[in-house]
Amino acid sequence: MISRAEIAAAAVRVGPYVRHTPILRLDGTEFGVRCPVTLKLELLQHSGSFKPRGAFNQLLSMPPPAAGVIAASGGNHGAAVAYAARALSVPAEIFVPEITPQTKVARIAGYGARVVQTGATYADALATCRRRQTETGALEVHAYDQQAVLAGQGTVAREWEHDAPDLTHVLVATGGGGLIGGVAAWYAGSAEVISVEPQGCPALHDALRAGRPVDAPVGGAAADSLGARQVGTLMFPVAQQFVAAAVLVPDDAIVTAQRLLWERFRLIAEPGGATALAALLCGAFVPPDHAHLGVLVCGGNTDPAKVVS
Repeated sequence: MISRAEIAAAAVRVGPYVRHTPILRLDGTEFGVRCPVTLKLELLQHSGSFKPRGAFNQLLSMPPPAAGVIAASGGNHGAAVAYAARALSVPAEIFVPEITPQTKVARIAGYGARVVQTGATYADALATCRRRQTETGALEVHAYDQQAVLAGQGTVAREWEHDAPDLTHVLVATGGGGLIGGVAAWYAGSAEVISVEPQGCPALHDALRAGRPVDAPVGGAAADSLGARQVGTLMFPVAQQFVAAAVLVPDDAIVTAQRLLWERFRLIAEPGGATALAALLCGAFVPPDHAHLGVLVCGGNTDPAKVVS
C-alpha cells in the first residue's frame, strides 16, 4: 500500500517541476452549506490538471529508455506525460480514445508528443498502447495503476494539508482512482475522503460495493476524464481502508458546478474537474455542521465556449 513516506519523497522529487497550486477559502454560503469550504485549484497545474505530479514522479523514478515513454489516456494524463517528457527531453507517444475532445488532443500534440486516437473508450486505447509498447520498449506511464504515479498524485493532499490543516472532509472526483488513491493514502483517516463519480462512470462505487474492482459502465459528460472501466488494483486497498464514502452525481449537477465556478470565481473547469463540487450542489454529500470541507477542482481542459456560453 502507498505510504506517506513515499508521497513525501515524491513531493521532493517533483517539486522543481510542478506548481504549488493555490487554495480559495470560502464561508460555504456560495454552495448552500453551513460550514467553511476550501477549494484546491489544481486546474491551475501545468497542462491543466493534477496529472503532471504522477507523470513526473514516474519519469524521475525510472529514467526512460531511448524509445521514450508511452501512455494511454482519456486526455489529461496524456497531456501531463507529454508535458513531462518535453521538460525532460524524452520522446512520447500517447494513445487516446475517440471520445477525447479535440482540445485535449491538440494540447497533447502541442507538447510535442505523437498522438494516436483509437478505440471507443480508454480501455480500448490502453490495449492498443500496450501492444505498441511491446514493439518499441518505451516506458509505460499508466494513468492510475503504478506506485510512482499514485505517490505523485498524493502530493496534492500533502500540499493541501500544509495550506489548510483544518480540513475535516475532502471531496475528490474519481476515475481510475490514481488521484483519490494518493489523496486517501496521505490523509490516512485524519480527514474523511469522499469519492465523487458521475452516475455514468461508477467504477469505484461499484468496486466498493462488490468488494473488488469490477467492470463498470463508461458514459456521460465527464467520461473523457473519469471514464475508467475499472479502478486500479493498487489504489483499491487504499480506498477500502481510507475512503469514507463513494457518491454518485448526475450530469446536470456537473454542468451546474461548471457554471457556478465560472460565474462566481471566473474559473473554467472541465466536467471532471467540477464533479467533486457537484456532490455538494446536488446534495449527494451533505457535510455535518462542524465540518471544514475541502473540494478539489482537479482539471480545466475544456473548450471555454461550452462553459461561458
